[in-house]
Amino acid sequence: MKSSKEQQHIERVQDHLLSWYRQNRRKLPWRENISGYRTWVSEIMLQQTRVEAAIPYYERFLNELPDLKHLAAADDDLLHKLWEGLGYYNRVRNMKKCAQVCVEKYGGELPCDYDTLCTLPGIGPYTAGAVASIAFHQRVCAVDGNVLRVFSRILENREDISKEATKKHYKEYVGCYLPQEEDMSDFNQAIMELGALICLPNHPPLCTQCPLRQECKAYAHGTQNELPIKAGKKERRIETYTVLVCVCDGKMALMQRPAKGLLANLYGFAMQEGKLTSKAVRKIYPKAAHIVRLRPHVHVFSHVEWHMEAFLVETSETDENYHTIEEITEQYAVPSAFQPFYQASCEWIRAKEQ
Repeated sequence: MKSSKEQQHIERVQDHLLSWYRQNRRKLPWRENISGYRTWVSEIMLQQTRVEAAIPYYERFLNELPDLKHLAAADDDLLHKLWEGLGYYNRVRNMKKCAQVCVEKYGGELPCDYDTLCTLPGIGPYTAGAVASIAFHQRVCAVDGNVLRVFSRILENREDISKEATKKHYKEYVGCYLPQEEDMSDFNQAIMELGALICLPNHPPLCTQCPLRQECKAYAHGTQNELPIKAGKKERRIETYTVLVCVCDGKMALMQRPAKGLLANLYGFAMQEGKLTSKAVRKIYPKAAHIVRLRPHVHVFSHVEWHMEAFLVETSETDENYHTIEEITEQYAVPSAFQPFYQASCEWIRAKEQ
């Protein structure tokens, strides 16, 4: 049982945070006409994407796929095209699987309770908590990086937030601060908003503007810049490839990648392991009219880096894999790993056509 002093602290945090949020919240499209579907789509997009960058993707996605039934029936190429540039394409593939389960089992709607949401494809504890609280006012936590950072400073807690055990502890800590159901939607959004705008991750927090500064132990002790504690990430594995962009008569060859592995089922270009020279590429394509070296590119995934050399190869024949720039723009999602080579090849094709 909490002491009277602890309860008063909790109530002040609730009141100050809710008051600040209701006066200062940003106008964002997923905060209008809140529903389970709209909240869920936004949360999945925002997992690896800045708010400003996510907005046009969100609006386009909702325009094409306004509900779970449309998403469940969507063609995979359309999904990939809508997601082009966001990366982590497994997210949108899992969204389709989730939508199909909801259509089959829940009448085409997302279930409203946390436990059932956690059973759906691609929905983990954070996303389930966000959807259940924001859309359905359930009294549950939604602990993401913003929440961990804010409460590590409020509580002056020095546990390593990269550890799963710590995240479980924080669910208990934050759970003590949850308001009644009618305020849950705003409360969880308010913590996220505070973390995004005031209690910043990579810069000194803007403590003088924070509505919770008088309730924050780290601010009181001057330790806010030391928190949260987070262990360093493991070094990524480096893989070296040579990308070969084949072009002919204004068309470009796209190859669909394997069903498993990085960028599964997406479209890219021919790749060879290792760093090839132009002489080695000429041996692969002895009849090529031109072989043009493109600017190298490094693409960073969560656990691996692709260090890529690249060549544009003008071939003399086409097949069903060759497409015009217009066809690619309208129909195919080219992952960001290949975008520099795609853009350079488009410029080369257009220059030759002039």
